[in-house]
Amino acid sequence: MPTTTIRLEDELKARINAAAAQAGKTAHAFILDSLAQTVEQVELDNAFHAVAEERWARIRATSQTVAWDDAKAYLVARTHGERPRKPTPGTLGK
Repeated sequence: MPTTTIRLEDELKARINAAAAQAGKTAHAFILDSLAQTVEQVELDNAFHAVAEERWARIRATSQTVAWDDAKAYLVARTHGERPRKPTPGTLGK
């Protein structure tokens, strides 16, 4: 496994050591976990934005969308265990 060197300010290094101790980890394990979580969050954010862009492109191309009130009512009903009909898309802006 390759090694990467990072330079930390003394204050940050002390904070990492304290947080790692509170978490019951070594500073090394704490840093690795922190990096992995950050990378995963960036990947999830990117995937979320890609889906949003795809959906927005579909809305722009078709002008078909579901009104927020209809979507919200559907979602609320689903959270209550109901099986409502999916809202019917309408033309954007109408």
